[in-house]
Amino acid sequence: MTTKKRRAGKRTARKASKAGPEAAALPSPRRALATAISSKRPAEERVAAMARASSAVSESDENLQKLLGVLRDRGEPIQVRLAALHALQAAAFAVASFEPCRGDYVAALREVATDPNPELRQRALGTLASDKDGFAQKKLLEGLRTPEKALVPPEKALQLLAYDIHGDAYKAARQVVKDPPNPEAKREALRLLSADANAAPLLEQVLLDKGEDRESRQIAASALHALRPDRMQERARDILLDAGEFPEIQATSLTALTQFGDEGKLSGDQPLLDRVDALKADSPAKVKQSARRFLSRYVR
Repeated sequence: MTTKKRRAGKRTARKASKAGPEAAALPSPRRALATAISSKRPAEERVAAMARASSAVSESDENLQKLLGVLRDRGEPIQVRLAALHALQAAAFAVASFEPCRGDYVAALREVATDPNPELRQRALGTLASDKDGFAQKKLLEGLRTPEKALVPPEKALQLLAYDIHGDAYKAARQVVKDPPNPEAKREALRLLSADANAAPLLEQVLLDKGEDRESRQIAASALHALRPDRMQERARDILLDAGEFPEIQATSLTALTQFGDEGKLSGDQPLLDRVDALKADSPAKVKQSARRFLSRYVR
């Protein structure tokens, strides 16, 4: 063997050594797919193979149908079906090669969106909603209007509706705020309404109601500040003068006045200036910071 060949052989050996034995042992995507779809293999082995199998999905329609079959099959172990969904989602990122398969993929997602398993339902609906799928929107809204038909909890439905907000979603969110099934659903509805210009009166009502929980009122304050800063300013002075108010809401009120306040009016409001000066001295860090910004603008 020549010196040149020996050196080349050593370089190849070093590369193989660095890659590790597990790299050499990795199956090809097609072999991984064969393992992933085989009901004779242990579930754990099939789940592990799914990650490699995603590369084979776009190679042929036959490969796609095999993986879709696993996803649809309610007799398969749920962890295998979830892994199949993850592999299909990964394959879908290769937009050009996956596009001819997308119709079958969406049809399968819509089918498993009503599956008995709640985790699979939620993941399928989440994937569809992120693509602004009309079927998903319809099912999510239906579940909010008729709870016994709900496919996911109301708070999750509202999160998913935020991918493609429209009038029906706003209407459903307003109803949840008025008659919430649970506190988390109400908070998610308030977050969704932060993009609805017509929701300002309802947000203001929640902000001013001290019977509401702290987080809901803070969400309402931030949303009102974004939608109608003039209305937030009108309420901000009373909130700041209230010694029993929550610090988070005071910080939002200070921000509203600092950004949009009437300088001539606020620089002469001594009771308010004294109150903000006290907040700067004895408050949580976020309120102190907001108080300093306020005073730097209005105190000369």
